[in-house]
Amino acid sequence: MLSNKLKVVQFLFLVALLMLVRGFENQLFYDPFLEFFKKDFTKSKLPTFNSIQLFLGLLFRYTLNAAISLGIIYVLFKDVVMIKFAVILYYLFFMILIVVFFYIVYYVNEYSTWFLFYVRRFLIQPIFVLLFVPGFYYQKLNV
Repeated sequence: MLSNKLKVVQFLFLVALLMLVRGFENQLFYDPFLEFFKKDFTKSKLPTFNSIQLFLGLLFRYTLNAAISLGIIYVLFKDVVMIKFAVILYYLFFMILIVVFFYIVYYVNEYSTWFLFYVRRFLIQPIFVLLFVPGFYYQKLNV
């Protein structure tokens, strides 16, 4: 019973960390798209930005969210092999998404902002943990 309480406390702590990352996004990360996507962006030009700073900001945020998400997966499943697999998936997805993100920014017309919005959303929000936890749970059930 005590281990379950500890597991719940650890889980809630990690979820609170994810909320803090979101709450302090303006202070922690360079991302001119934060304000851009808060407005009516469908008819607006993309904001000016420093590509290297933007890449590093996205990498930092993605890594922070991924590390916390991996902690959540570990707390829930206590399986190191699963964590190693999730690390590979996280960074494979990062490489694909970051290439797609910058391709859209530089080579696709400015009216593809919805596609850019969703690709960026996968980079800055911990969406993959919402996909991995049920997937890993299902995998555990079938082993």
